[in-house]
Amino acid sequence: MPNGILVIDKPDGWTSMDVCAKLRGIFREKRIGHAGTLDPMATGVLPVFLGRATRAVEFASESEKEYVAGLKLGVITNTQDTSGEVLEEHPFTGTREDLEAALDRFRGDIQQIPPMYSAIKINGKKLYELARKGREVERQPRSITIHSLAVEEQTAPDEFVLRVRCSKGTYVRTLCHDIGQTLGCGGTMSSLRRTMAAGFTLDQAVTLDQVQASEDPTALLLPVDSYFSDRPVLTLPPELEKKVRNGMTVVMPEAAPGEYRTYGESGAFLALSRAEDGKLFTIKSFFEV
Repeated sequence: MPNGILVIDKPDGWTSMDVCAKLRGIFREKRIGHAGTLDPMATGVLPVFLGRATRAVEFASESEKEYVAGLKLGVITNTQDTSGEVLEEHPFTGTREDLEAALDRFRGDIQQIPPMYSAIKINGKKLYELARKGREVERQPRSITIHSLAVEEQTAPDEFVLRVRCSKGTYVRTLCHDIGQTLGCGGTMSSLRRTMAAGFTLDQAVTLDQVQASEDPTALLLPVDSYFSDRPVLTLPPELEKKVRNGMTVVMPEAAPGEYRTYGESGAFLALSRAEDGKLFTIKSFFEV
């Protein structure tokens, strides 16, 4: 049975769930999940977890992400990207320097109001469902962090490419919209490519065509323990491995406090564990039962 992580370079026009559905057919595995939804118009890094590795999705979704985004100034749309209906147009007469000066207020910890065209639920209704009916409801600002934000290039008098590294929950199209508001002309996102998510980069990504053409697609999978490679290794003798497999706490006074990748003597990855007060607790198990 396939178990591991597949870093997909998501194609334009596909939803993240479309990608998972396609991979379910290729691998004949129902247990498939992804970390970090990408809108259909977005491309790039989509980490997909298969089999027992799906238990790691909750850790991956919390991490920071990096994007390369197209910014079209002078245009406001209802979706905050160029796929939507144009609501207003105000010619941008500024310079690249004006844009770079405006970016200062968007770096660090900021507040962002989620867009109406999003899957966030208010009173049990997804915002995009309300937006499609022409309704707009009040949304509360959310705290996000923009770790870095820079102008990569200018491609036209009113079009730029931005590189953004940000926290979970950041809407890059809203960032483009808000930058346009600050400049007084409006702005919208014209393209989006994710270059990093959950610590995985485009260098590690494969296309769906490559997966489909592979004689052995399982050979493309990264082992799930590779996601936790920043934790030290702890190898357990058989008697302690048995306790971990039975869901028991292990007494290990010699283990320094912290998180570990825990293995059996055979090399099998057992769990992400935490040592505390001389005991070893399982945070999440990954062995096949």
